[in-house]
Amino acid sequence: MHDGRRIEIRVLRYRPEQEDKPAWQGFDVPYTDDMSVLQGLQYIKDELDGSLSFRWSCRMAICGSCGMMVNDRPRLACQTFLRELAPGPVKVEALAHFPIERDLVVNVEPFMEKLQAIKPWLIPKEPRTLAQGEYLQTPHQLELIEQYSSCINCMLCYAGCPQFGLDSDFTGPGVLALLHRYNADSRDGGKAQRMEFINTEEGVWTCTAVGYCSVVCPKKVDPANAINQNKVNSARDYFLRFLSPKGPA
Repeated sequence: MHDGRRIEIRVLRYRPEQEDKPAWQGFDVPYTDDMSVLQGLQYIKDELDGSLSFRWSCRMAICGSCGMMVNDRPRLACQTFLRELAPGPVKVEALAHFPIERDLVVNVEPFMEKLQAIKPWLIPKEPRTLAQGEYLQTPHQLELIEQYSSCINCMLCYAGCPQFGLDSDFTGPGVLALLHRYNADSRDGGKAQRMEFINTEEGVWTCTAVGYCSVVCPKKVDPANAINQNKVNSARDYFLRFLSPKGPA
């Protein structure tokens, strides 16, 4: 039930069969205190214009699907409430720095390729049978990686990263933070393989330490800190090559 309040949601539309470039379209939407921007978009799609396209899944800030620009800031639409943006208007557009496919839907294939390339899974240091039991960690070892395990691949950090906006080949904050999550894991043995991505021109050294990636993260992950730690690791990896014929440990 709506309580009579209404707000204008302005959506940057792009329908390639109709428009040569994106154009704004306004919608008058009724809302209550518990309505999110995502629910506002669902009202538009259900009641006003069924052609509106956007991604969503869980509606609980877990899946990361509904990332978009809301009033020029990268946000999860399900986690952003219309009451916070009243009296409006509310500007909603596709995530910055990504090619728009349609309306609020962007092309995520390059991001997924980068994500897969860093091997975002545990690579055991040595084979272990079931009879030997699980891989154990101390609470401190878990603490070192726990926050980086919270990433939901929503790509808000990419929309907030000026360097990724300038150079789409940059590996980017989210992937580099996840890379750090595995390299810093006491159970993992794949660090040497992932260092190749850290040390490349499009790895950590492209980052200019703006830090906005950490500001916009909805799960309180700190990609900027992960990148800074890996700048140290990269420098160490480089200099150890001159000290040991076998390379860094």
